[in-house]
Amino acid sequence: MDFSLFYFADESQHDKDRYRLLMEGARFADTHGFSAVWTPERHFHPFGGGYPNPALTSAAVAAVTERVSVRAGSVVAPLHSPVRIAEEWAVVDNLSRGRAGVSFASGWHSGDFAIRPENFADRKQVSADTVDAVRRLWRGEEIELADGRGEPIRVRIFPAPVQARIPVWLTTSGSVETFRAAGRAGLGILTHLLGQDIDELAASIAEYRRCFAEARAEHGQAGEGNVVLMLHTFLGADRESVRGIVHRPFSDYLRSSVGLSSRAGGASADDGGDELDPEDVDFMVEQAFNRYFETSGLFGTVDDALAVVRRLDLIGIDETACLIDFVGDTDAVLGALPYLDELRRAWASEVR
Repeated sequence: MDFSLFYFADESQHDKDRYRLLMEGARFADTHGFSAVWTPERHFHPFGGGYPNPALTSAAVAAVTERVSVRAGSVVAPLHSPVRIAEEWAVVDNLSRGRAGVSFASGWHSGDFAIRPENFADRKQVSADTVDAVRRLWRGEEIELADGRGEPIRVRIFPAPVQARIPVWLTTSGSVETFRAAGRAGLGILTHLLGQDIDELAASIAEYRRCFAEARAEHGQAGEGNVVLMLHTFLGADRESVRGIVHRPFSDYLRSSVGLSSRAGGASADDGGDELDPEDVDFMVEQAFNRYFETSGLFGTVDDALAVVRRLDLIGIDETACLIDFVGDTDAVLGALPYLDELRRAWASEVR
């Protein structure tokens, strides 16, 4: 299993030097054997608000690293032209000398679609079409578009990327259909434990591997696929000290996501989080905190986390993407990264 760093902070929790953790964390990952640094795309809300364009943050990471992969987790495909996506990430691929990768999402928050409201209703199909077009453009193919006069024009991207094929994942909150679609298309999966538990995830991964194997047999594609699981992470010398450090900031982080989670999938324009009684929100947040801390994150000591990693390995997780920036104290998070590296090394020793 590989280990990577994932960033998705609540903008309101960080000081003016908001990207210091991203840059110093990326340097740490680069020099300590981590596989990747992931940054998301988010708009119009403090939750994730520091990351409106993963191509920009990945370009910055590429400039200060030499080995670690630089990835989008995720690009919201229906919000953009496939040409724009392919060209931006071709630049990142050149800056990083072939270390770029992208996970694509169809979008889960209706507010994001203020950028492209016409694509909201059919966002899943638009996303699938966009991913296909990006992959073709990346391979050097042309696609047909309409020019300013409405006339057909065939275009290809510049600059040419370094990698012959861009590594691609599909992002899912747990829909088994997305797991199947990724398997059939020969793509990876990026997921989390917000809307699913480990047993449900195990069943979805089994479906993914089955579909991937069928597609491989039919089309001759290589490999067995790749499943990346994002987990909130903070490790330290003892479990109770870690609980004391993360309880308030992680609870605030969860509270800020309540309204967004109530709108997951964009079914309604109403922010249900604003309508909940504050005591109900507090109860939900505390329940969520306990679940993440006990079973659905990497919290506590290295030994605590190692037990979680063993379970993830059994269900077929290929990479754990450790979300580290929910604690607003940059020095505290950077100071905890050596424990995460100790976990990475302990796991590597265990599976040799």
